[in-house]
Amino acid sequence: MPRLAEFSAFIFDMDGLVLDTEPAYFKAWQLALESIGLQADIDFFKSFSGYRFAQIQQKLIEAFGDDFDIQGFKALANRHWREHVDRYGIDIKQGVVDLLDYAELNDIPVCIATNSPSLNAHECLMRAGIKHRFPVIVTGDDVEYPKPAPDIFLKAATQLCVDISNCIVFEDSHTGIVAASNAGACCAYIPSTFPVNPLTVAMSDHCFDDLKQLFQSLARPFVNGI
Repeated sequence: MPRLAEFSAFIFDMDGLVLDTEPAYFKAWQLALESIGLQADIDFFKSFSGYRFAQIQQKLIEAFGDDFDIQGFKALANRHWREHVDRYGIDIKQGVVDLLDYAELNDIPVCIATNSPSLNAHECLMRAGIKHRFPVIVTGDDVEYPKPAPDIFLKAATQLCVDISNCIVFEDSHTGIVAASNAGACCAYIPSTFPVNPLTVAMSDHCFDDLKQLFQSLARPFVNGI
C-alpha cells in the first residue's frame, strides 16, 4: 500500500468528502418537493451524490414529468438550504485537516475538484473556514463534461502541474470514482452514502471508512519512520 508522501498531489472532492454538505442538500430538496405537493424519500436524493444540478434536473424530470417546475424547485431548495446553513453552519469532515496539514508539511499541492458550480463551491468552503487551504479549486463550471467524465480531474492535475498518474484522488461517490479511475489517478474511496455499491469498491484502489482512517493508514507509518 503506497504512503501518501509517494504522491505528487492530493485531489479532493468537496461535497460529502471534505464538507458535510450532502445531508443539508438532501433535506432541502425533500422540503422543496413537499412545498410543491410532491414527495420523495431521502434515498431518492442520495442517488444524486456526486451529480451537478443539470444532471439532478434530468433525474427530477424523469421522476416527475416534463412539466416539473425546475426553477421553482431550485428557488425553494436554495431557500431551505440557506436557512439550514445559516443556523447550523457547514461541518468539515474528520481527517480533512490532518491531510491538509500533512500535505503542507510535505510540500504536496492540494486541489478541490467538484461538480458543484463555482459560486457554490467557493461559498461552502468559505463558510466552513477552509477556502484558504485550497489554492486551486476546479468546479463543474470549468469543464464541458462533469463527473463521471474524467475532465475535472484532468484539469485539476494540469493546474497543479502534476501528471494525473501521480495524483491520489479522494472521493465519496460512485460518480467520482468512475471519473477518477477514467482519468488515470489513484482512487481512494470514502463512501458518504450507504449501502456501498460493490462496483465502486471494485474500481477503487483503496477504501476507507473516513479520511481519518485513511490518514492513519497511509500517513502515520511514514511520519513515525516505520
